[in-house]
Amino acid sequence: MSDYGKVYLVGAGIGSEEHITVRGKKLLEKADVIVYDRLLNNKLIKKGDKSKELINVGKQSSNHIFSQDEINEILAKKSREGKMVVRLKGGDPYVFGRGGEEALYLVERGIEFEVVPGITSGVAGLCFAGIPITHRDYGSSLHLITGHRKNEEGLDFATFAKLHGTMVFYMGLENLSNICNGLINNGKNEETPCAIISHGGYPDQKVITSNLKNIAKDIELEKINSPSLIVVGDVVNLREKLNFFETRPLFGKNIVVTRSRSQASTLVQKLEELGANVIELPTIAVKSINQDKLKFEQNNIEKYTHIIFTSANGVKIFMDSLLEDKDVRTLGNIKIFAIGDGTSKELLKYSIKSDFIPSEYVGEKLYEEIKSQIKSTDRILLPRALKARAFLHDKLSDMCELCEVPIYDTVAESIEDTDYLKDLRIDYVTFTSSSTVDNFMENVDKSVLENIKDSKTVSIGPITSKTIEKHGFKVYKEAKIYNIENLIKAILGQ
Repeated sequence: MSDYGKVYLVGAGIGSEEHITVRGKKLLEKADVIVYDRLLNNKLIKKGDKSKELINVGKQSSNHIFSQDEINEILAKKSREGKMVVRLKGGDPYVFGRGGEEALYLVERGIEFEVVPGITSGVAGLCFAGIPITHRDYGSSLHLITGHRKNEEGLDFATFAKLHGTMVFYMGLENLSNICNGLINNGKNEETPCAIISHGGYPDQKVITSNLKNIAKDIELEKINSPSLIVVGDVVNLREKLNFFETRPLFGKNIVVTRSRSQASTLVQKLEELGANVIELPTIAVKSINQDKLKFEQNNIEKYTHIIFTSANGVKIFMDSLLEDKDVRTLGNIKIFAIGDGTSKELLKYSIKSDFIPSEYVGEKLYEEIKSQIKSTDRILLPRALKARAFLHDKLSDMCELCEVPIYDTVAESIEDTDYLKDLRIDYVTFTSSSTVDNFMENVDKSVLENIKDSKTVSIGPITSKTIEKHGFKVYKEAKIYNIENLIKAILGQ
């Protein structure tokens, strides 16, 4: 056993960050150092995590940040420091990923290593293009071939032309004409189906199908970029029937999500499942406040007849504080009101079912629908946001004893560099609260705001819509019911 740390060569798969293996994800969480490539999902790399050293060694064509020799030495050096190193590589480490070279380098220096396989693009990329790499009626063998060789070595087209299965050429886009001509000149039928798959598995995936004779000409007017795969074989003909990935309703749509990091996951996940390219620009962060005051009221909770929760954030902060000293039985004799099904669902996580949810998820509707139930002897606890509107406080305090406790504040979060959004087509921008609107408009570069003027702005409800319009933007759609599910339906035009 070496005195050094250990190096893990981990395949990230392609496309969604969910395509990494369970083993790979666990190693990423535990790693001291992550040495990563260009061809993988950026969401796998949490750049704000100060507990890890992140080293970008990404390579693009002839543009290398680090040479392979330098990458090898980085792995060895960090291991010698006693650190757990994850070498994160797109696809699979051992499929045209230099993983074998890196592993041998480590072995020769007595450094312990482990390989965690990933889904290679030659299989997954075809899958997302609607092309099964094998099919007993169309291609019963598969052949993965590098499209360019070390030291400009030639490809053995005489052998390749005799193959009857599916051929997948990696990194061969610049060499496309030579590959097609090489196969045809060595006897491959020029009508053999052929496809180019660019950015396979990603929201900007693009697929061109043709045949060996015409494919090079057919892509001349198309914007095809690396990474791309060249597929040769009859399985290409199955794409029309099996193309599930690009037929999703939001495929290729660029959607900006402005929710806080802690809240955005459900919205982002659902949009991505529908095919969207989600650009997360969290503009707010939730900060707990007045914890001493909250504790005081919780220690005297038995005096209250009602608690009104107006947001999932309020529920989480209130309940996490309560459960530090008590349990949910403390609330047994108190009526629990919730504005919105998101708030109600958050309560259910703590095994609390709301006694009342208004028909519309705004304070005005809550007041109208409960005012006949409230007696002058009631006592209401209202834990909510610092910047909440005064409507509920003013109306309910006229009817009975009301204690409002601001337990959280939404503060502006620094927005990462958005220069790339100046020229990117943005199809939709989503807003889930007035604070996300205000912080977005105040902190995003003016040129970006100008670019999204023509985007479709989708609002979760009327209060948010008014704030959007206050900033001079037009609301394209507003959720019929003020929750995430209906925000997505608004994007889908339902």
